[in-house]
Amino acid sequence: MELSINYILNELNFIKPELVISISIVLIVFTDLIFDKRKQILPVISLISLLITGYFVIEQFGMNTFAIAPAGSKGMLAVDPFGAFFKMVVLFASFIIILFSINSSEIKLSSDRHGEYYTLIFGMILGMLFVISAADLILIYISLELLSLSSYVLAGFTKQSLRNSEASLKYLIYGGVSSGIMLFGISIIYGITGSTNLYEINSLIQAPQLPNITFILASILIFTGIGFKISAAPFHFWTPDVYEGAPIPITAYLSIASKAAGFALLIRFVKVTFIQSINTEGYWQLLNIIDWKTFVVLISILSMTLGNFAALWQNNLKRLLAYSSIAHAGYLLLGLAVLSNQGLLAIIIYFAIYAFMNLGAFLIVMLIANKTGSEDMDDYNGLGFTSPLLSVSLAIFFISLTGLPPTAGFIAKLYLFIALIDAEMITVAVIALLNTVVSLYYYVRVLKHLYLVKAEPDTPIIGVSALNTVLILMLLIPTLVFGIYFTPIVDFAKVSVSLLGF
Repeated sequence: MELSINYILNELNFIKPELVISISIVLIVFTDLIFDKRKQILPVISLISLLITGYFVIEQFGMNTFAIAPAGSKGMLAVDPFGAFFKMVVLFASFIIILFSINSSEIKLSSDRHGEYYTLIFGMILGMLFVISAADLILIYISLELLSLSSYVLAGFTKQSLRNSEASLKYLIYGGVSSGIMLFGISIIYGITGSTNLYEINSLIQAPQLPNITFILASILIFTGIGFKISAAPFHFWTPDVYEGAPIPITAYLSIASKAAGFALLIRFVKVTFIQSINTEGYWQLLNIIDWKTFVVLISILSMTLGNFAALWQNNLKRLLAYSSIAHAGYLLLGLAVLSNQGLLAIIIYFAIYAFMNLGAFLIVMLIANKTGSEDMDDYNGLGFTSPLLSVSLAIFFISLTGLPPTAGFIAKLYLFIALIDAEMITVAVIALLNTVVSLYYYVRVLKHLYLVKAEPDTPIIGVSALNTVLILMLLIPTLVFGIYFTPIVDFAKVSVSLLGF
């Protein structure tokens, strides 16, 4: 009995962040029940819980082990610096989104349901933390479902318009289909190998008698489920409508946190399941079952091209940022297509910077929408002169999203192109560069409305509170500083490259 208790306590030591989030969910529910008229306590509890969770995640940068390991098998969770980095991205995005929610007029209109709102956000966080570390197909699926079910409800949370309900319904339908397809792929792999652990599957599929065609089909089915989460084409159809219809804080949250969890899962699935060896230059030698490089490059080019060209015709800022998010998923996939530690480093740097600039863009859109009630580009006419702080900040975030110096977005793209050139993927690098030129056009369109279109007499002067000013600067300063002095973020990324077992 003593041995089993010690074993359980030791295992729990590796899932402290998940435990804190689980306890926080219970605490939020009970606080909402007991202090029904004091909803302002809930975001305070949420922020404190995220800070405590962040402390335990930082501890995991020094770990490289398995957790929840049944007898005679590898663990279901991999606790390593790679997972810790993506957990930090999720927690950072969650912290900012809680602050978003405090200031969002859409969320304020549903003040009687704030308990449910924060509970669902923490349900998403719990699902994402498990997804990021999961090394077992069953745990991957359960974690994705926990993440998805919470996000479906949040997408239609406010119920203030038909587009809000439409967003939730479309998200649910597309999500249900992708979930079913992924589960089918998981069942095929289990039928072939008799295991659901990624590390064990890697050992088993090296057998010469493996039915390759069936395994390829199963892997593509699983990729479909992950592709849905990261908004990669052609699994992106839900993204524009859901981004437009959901409350702006939830749209911003899906664009960063959910995408981060999806990419962490995709990288771990490809590298752990199919790795054969890593050469001295850091390039991955994958098992000769699926040509992952060609497959991912095709998905990447499709995502970049479709996202950027579809964004050209958008007048709604949320839809524009939705297609921009699809395009950025394409850029990030290029880092995986390199199949090297250098490509993985580029993805980590890109995500760290993307979190600041994309959340910043959504914050400005939310603050303007709070005042105007609109996200239409025509309603931004002349705001550069009536609301200079918001306009200058939005311009900087958009310039960074394009990837122009001296912003941090340039550094993100630079490391991505370095990885592509080192891998001698020159043609792909040129296609990515041309897509970046296309993206400049639709970002500049917004700047034209801000500064070059004459303001109407009734153009509002949008005041910015002290809290919102601090929040803008929290996202704006790193976007500028990391464009000039990026050594800290590169050093942090180098620490985070390590996956368990490699």
